[in-house]
Amino acid sequence: MKKLTFALAMLLLAVGATASTDNNEELAKRIAPVGQIYVAGQQAAAAEQASGPRSGEQVYNGACIACHGTGALNAPKPGADDWKPRIAQGFDVMLKHSIEGFNNMPAMGTCATCSEDEIAAAIRFMTDGV
Repeated sequence: MKKLTFALAMLLLAVGATASTDNNEELAKRIAPVGQIYVAGQQAAAAEQASGPRSGEQVYNGACIACHGTGALNAPKPGADDWKPRIAQGFDVMLKHSIEGFNNMPAMGTCATCSEDEIAAAIRFMTDGV
């Protein structure tokens, strides 16, 4: 019985040692810190790239879809006839209401990272074809 227990222990030790050396890169990625600190004068490991302005569809899918995709709080869905009275007021009025907030529409449509141009692009995306 002692020989069987010893053999089983050796087998498990061998398998464990092999498994631990096979995935060193994967393990290093998993336990890597979330962020890094750079001291003044050091160069960052990876330069950040500007993503540029988002398209109207990207803004819609990221922020507007919650209300305008479902019609929540009477938000007009993209391409729906509910946009016609709003379009009749003029694009500038729709943009102003979207930026400042109006009735059930929160300011900037709850998109704190959106620029005014991106909000305008989202309006054009939702009103396209109406």
